[in-house]
Parts: sequence; structure tokens; C-alpha cells
Amino acid sequence: MTTILFTHDACLDHDPGPHHPECPARLAAVLAALEDPAFAALERRVPRAATDAEIARVHPMDHVERILAMVPPAGLAMVDPDTALSPGSRDAVLRAAGAVVAAVDAVVGGEAENAFCAVRPPGHHAEPVRAMGFCLFNNVAIGAAHARTVHGLNRVAVVDFDVHHGNGTQAFFFDDPDYLYCSTHQWPLYPGTGATDETGVAGNIVNAVLPPGADGEAFRDAFDGQVMPALDAFAPDFLLISAGFDAHRADPLAGLRLATEDYGWATERLREAADRHCGGRLVSALEGGYDLKALGESAAAHVRALMA
Repeated sequence: MTTILFTHDACLDHDPGPHHPECPARLAAVLAALEDPAFAALERRVPRAATDAEIARVHPMDHVERILAMVPPAGLAMVDPDTALSPGSRDAVLRAAGAVVAAVDAVVGGEAENAFCAVRPPGHHAEPVRAMGFCLFNNVAIGAAHARTVHGLNRVAVVDFDVHHGNGTQAFFFDDPDYLYCSTHQWPLYPGTGATDETGVAGNIVNAVLPPGADGEAFRDAFDGQVMPALDAFAPDFLLISAGFDAHRADPLAGLRLATEDYGWATERLREAADRHCGGRLVSALEGGYDLKALGESAAAHVRALMA
């Protein structure tokens, strides 16, 4: 078995404007890091676009149509002050969601043990009827719904170690006890959700909050003390990761102090959980990370651990 990398050049064409932190150079930095000879065994695939019906399992069709209709022929169309669409955004968002769908299919089909989707725009802030926080459609939630609807894998978990809380994923999972969402994130911080008392309909939401300045030791304690016990108790049929790397100490958008090796460690722990509960079936999708050097190094550590 191997690890598959899903990515598409269209994801470089989503351009939210000059000086925007969620820039095409982010994906370029990840892909450059994965050109290292250490990743020679990484299988690389180009995903198809997600269909409207696949996206509509998470986002109502009228919302999907409204977002896609906003894509401008030139310049930018602003969803909110932080979230923009450019002429290349339509193909980018469809390929980003399609990558996670294709990764789920490949892993469930036994073509690989796990997969990493190097895509943008990110997705975990996108609520069912609201695009926000650089995110248009929720890629991991679309993958989770696909695993359930197409493959009959009813109990699906998402672990999110982005520095920001994934309010969109939480919103989609909140009322369904067969979805589990676990997040480590800085608190307080954008988007203002993710308090410890947000626990879902059946304790299926686990928010492990970290104060500004928390380091890798605190992150590992939260991971082992809260996330892993919840994941083991839930025993998922499939596991997805919202892989944001902006809790790194070099990242400019937040205040956590993780080191590159913390991401490799967390990935190893999640691989072990996938092995215990769901035959190793695991798909990861890129979320945040805004210092280009730290992002490339952290994504490489993540993928190395997936390939181990």
C-alpha cells in the first residue's frame, strides 16, 4: 500500500488578491516540499471536479449555485471582507472538493492506505449556507458525506489541528451522532466558536482549546488527553484530517508555538488510530498555514508520517 497525493493546477488559480495570506504561493510551497527525493514513492493523481450533487450533500443546492454564480469574469467578488472569488475560483473549488471525494474512493477501494489532498481554497470554516474565513465549500465535510452516502461507512470522524476552529465542519456534524469532530485550536481566536461546552448532540464534538502561547507539549497533552480518547471511544469507520499548519510558531496569523515535528507526531497518532479502528483508511486535506517555509516543512512532516 502507498500514499496518494491528490492535487490540481487549478487550485493555484484561485487568487484572492494581492497581499492576501491565503495566496497561491501556499500551495506552491507545499508542492515544492513534496518534490524532495524522500517523496519519490508518493503516488500523484489529478482529481476530477466534484459534482454539484456531491457538494450538495453538505451545502444546499441553492447555496452552491449562488457561490458559483459569484465567480467574476475579471477582478474579485467578495463574499466577506476576508473571502474572495477570482476568475479561477470555480475550477479551484470544484477540484479541491473533488480531490477529497476521489481520495475517499481510492482509499476505500484499496488503491492506497491513505491520501493527502494538497488543495486550496481551504474548507473548514465553510458552513452549510455560509462561505467565510477564506473558505467557500467544506472539503472534508463533503468527503465525510461521500464516505457515508456512497460507501456506507456510517461512522466518520474528522480531526482538525488547524490553529483556527473549524466552525463549518462542527456546524455540519453537530446534530448527527454518527459524525465525530475533534479540534485542537487557539482560544480565543477567529472565528469565535469552539468553546469546550460546544459538545454536539451526543458528545460528538470535542473542542480541545489551547491558550495563546501554548507550545508543542501543551498540544500533545490536549491531543492525547482529549482527542485520542474521543476518537477511540467513537471507533470510526473512516477518518479524515483537516490539516492546517498555522499553529506553527512561525505562523503570522495566530499565537501558538508548535514545531514542525509536532505535526509528524500528531499524524503518527492518527495513523495508529486509523489502523485500530478502520483498516488504516485515512484522508487528509490541507487547511491553513501562512508562513511559507513553515508550511512546506510541516506539510512534508505530515506526509512523511502518512507514508511511514
